[in-house]
Amino acid sequence: MATAISNGVRSSLASLQTITSQAAAVQNRLATGKKVNTAVDNPVNFFTAQSLNSRSDSLKGLLDGISNGIQTVQAASKGIDGITKLVGSLQSTVKQAQADAAQNRPTKAGAALATAAEAAVTSKSLKDIALDKNIGDTAGVDVLDDGIKNAATASSAGDLGVIEASDTLALSITAGATTYEATFDTANTTVRDVVNEINKSGIATAFVDEKGQLNVKGTGSETVKFGFGAGVDAAAATTSAQAGGANTAIGFLAADAVTATSELTSSNVTSAVRSNLIQQYNDLRTQIDELAKDAGFNGVNLLGGDKVSIQFNEKTGKNQSKLDIQGSTISSDNLGITQATNTQLTGFSNFQNDSDLTKATEALTGALTSLKSLSSSLGANLSVAQTRQDFTKDLADVLSTGASNLVNADANEEAANLLSLQTRQQLSQTALSLSSQSDQAVLRLF
Repeated sequence: MATAISNGVRSSLASLQTITSQAAAVQNRLATGKKVNTAVDNPVNFFTAQSLNSRSDSLKGLLDGISNGIQTVQAASKGIDGITKLVGSLQSTVKQAQADAAQNRPTKAGAALATAAEAAVTSKSLKDIALDKNIGDTAGVDVLDDGIKNAATASSAGDLGVIEASDTLALSITAGATTYEATFDTANTTVRDVVNEINKSGIATAFVDEKGQLNVKGTGSETVKFGFGAGVDAAAATTSAQAGGANTAIGFLAADAVTATSELTSSNVTSAVRSNLIQQYNDLRTQIDELAKDAGFNGVNLLGGDKVSIQFNEKTGKNQSKLDIQGSTISSDNLGITQATNTQLTGFSNFQNDSDLTKATEALTGALTSLKSLSSSLGANLSVAQTRQDFTKDLADVLSTGASNLVNADANEEAANLLSLQTRQQLSQTALSLSSQSDQAVLRLF
């Protein structure tokens, strides 16, 4: 049997039930921190937030791969820094070798160009007399015709009388693939002029010693072909010098003027200091190879020719965003730094040779240029990867924040709502009590 209640009680009870239901919903939002917990609450916001959170999670999942890629590039960059320092040490080793005088340069001394009698007459040293002498016959007579040369006197420097003063003198010096040639106006050319010209060649040096002898020394260890020649003009004189000059050659400015082109050969004497530096050079070279092998990260070595691919978004196919970094195989050989031996630096010829050590220095400079170029390339890729890493972190945060704005509850607002509902609930309970008392008043009639 149904129990009838008054309209007042029924209205108060319905209001109390509604308030209780609303309070439970607010309490649930406060407990979960979300105002949209299911699709029933707000289907648009619920599924949009779900999509945003899904993408945010995918991007956060890529951060580990980006981080590994960055570490791989940084490991390679540190490797290049280390190799650059080792190349610098190699340069120092070569400079130490260059600081020690080479012992195997081809050297030769000619005949004395001045005599004791000339020194007594001129009161000059044999060296000064020889340097001041003219090459040509100042008397106008070719020594090859009558064997006459003019000795120095108190008033004249004298001459070697090798060729007629009207002829042209030529000098030809060849070392390896390098040739230096020069011509002189014989009438005004002295031994000093010839010495200065030889020193300008870069492949040989010359000086007159205290005995009055002309000394010529190669700057390298190659055989030096050294010739003088004379002719009616520069072309003829140069041809004569190149061919050895036949009877017109003065060879080493020898007094008899019959020496053909001289060949200066290496003494084959090696510098002990340079020889000792060979092992140091090779040890440093080996360390370049070892360091390059150890410059990997997580099994990927960009200095070993490996490739690293860094993915920046969650898409696939043509919509995928990524950075491919192709490494280079770095080794001493690839950098042009070759193995040295006691007497030979392969690729640079002779380690005992000044000119070859210069080539070695040039090769090391080229290696540094290559390393700087690779370092610059890695630096640019590293900057891109780090920028994308920061962007991915920020984008993931933006997506998460956007999702939260759609479904998260405002704790302050919900707390105020709950407080209001609790107040209304108390008032409804009071109203229900009053309605109930009104019904009970009928009993007083009995």
